[in-house]
Amino acid sequence: MELKKIQRVYLIGIGGIGMSAIARYFNFLTIPVSGYDKAKTPLIEELITEGISVFFEDKIHPIPEDFLQTNGTLIVYTPAIPLKNKQFSYFLNNGFIIKKRSEVLGIITKESYCLAVAGTHGKTTTSAILAHLLKETGIKITAFLGGISENINSNFILESTEYAVVEADEFDRSFLQLSPTIACITSMDADHLDVYGDQQAIADSFRAFSKLLKPKGKLFVKSGLPLTGITYGIEDNSDFCIRNISISNGSYFFDIKTPTTLLENVTFNKPGRHNLLNCLAAFAMAAEVQKSLPDLVQALATFKGVMRRFSYQIKTDNFIFIDDYAHHPIEIDAVYQAVEEMHPNKKVLAIFQPHLYSRTRDFGADFAKSLSRFANSYLLEIYPAREAPIPGITSSWLLDQITSPNKKIIPKIALEEEVKKLQPDILLTMGAGDIGILVKELKKKLDSYEN
Repeated sequence: MELKKIQRVYLIGIGGIGMSAIARYFNFLTIPVSGYDKAKTPLIEELITEGISVFFEDKIHPIPEDFLQTNGTLIVYTPAIPLKNKQFSYFLNNGFIIKKRSEVLGIITKESYCLAVAGTHGKTTTSAILAHLLKETGIKITAFLGGISENINSNFILESTEYAVVEADEFDRSFLQLSPTIACITSMDADHLDVYGDQQAIADSFRAFSKLLKPKGKLFVKSGLPLTGITYGIEDNSDFCIRNISISNGSYFFDIKTPTTLLENVTFNKPGRHNLLNCLAAFAMAAEVQKSLPDLVQALATFKGVMRRFSYQIKTDNFIFIDDYAHHPIEIDAVYQAVEEMHPNKKVLAIFQPHLYSRTRDFGADFAKSLSRFANSYLLEIYPAREAPIPGITSSWLLDQITSPNKKIIPKIALEEEVKKLQPDILLTMGAGDIGILVKELKKKLDSYEN
């Protein structure tokens, strides 16, 4: 596929966070863009505002006539789209150029100095911090992010094609389409077992990714991972290391030891030790491009965060509402640690929406253990996403394994009522399903709430 020959782009699953960034890329280049998704979301509304037409019927007739021409039309799809999708079947059987999102991302960034962040956890925040550091210190970049950076209110930056920052997604082995100059692996925990089957297959995939580096490329790895690379960690002997951590007014203060220097009194404003590791990984990668380390330190202090990654929705003296994308037991543990560290001795209500029947089944015991750490653990019904139900795997099945003193399943419509009934100091909403869409309305309803 030659980008210069593409006259129009149609995306099946255009509302996905990665797909929407691809849509924005081609739209920025003034190439006509259109696409399909099953439901309107705030992100899709933004795409429409930017001039991209989106359709919500899985039929052929709504598609503009120009996009039904095989010559010059690129079809991009996400692996989350079911094979029975009528539009996908039509394009597949009628001679169109069809590429996975990951293939297109690989083609776009192939000639760039590509900085790619991979990992089962942390890649979205790390890549967003990395993009922020480079942008704020004057390095012109293209960035494809897996979340909405609160600094730019977008998942996409296009200033120059010389440097590219990408989130390298392991789902469906998508990241094996990339050719990184600098790569980072934040974690290699079991996930997406519906795709991989077992932990060994996931580990093998990450090892394969680590070997895709361009000549003279560099690999950064979190300390303790079974990979050879430049290491980063907290209070250890890593090549890049955070030391002397203190907390004040919800912010971290610490020193960064690099292989050549010590940077003192660094500030970072996102809670959680996992976010300290994310910021250190981003800093180490950015230092390969931006040699002024003091400038990078200054930029770290201005990073606001990524939407739905420990995002404060309400923060008053009497009530705090935090929303997080956590959909894996290790991510829930990270949220718990951050809350306990930043807001100790508070009455916390955790509301979790399980994501995928297969993930709930595969990690049921681990989910129960993580959620049991909260005294109050409420569940929504499982968000199925791309999956059909699995017999016996329900939120009730998961609830039975949770040992919290106060646990229950609640309907979405009762969120506000349940919060006001329990009167927590801190409300946590967690999950990768449509719970994120509910947060905006829930915030409105709770804005005037004080426990």
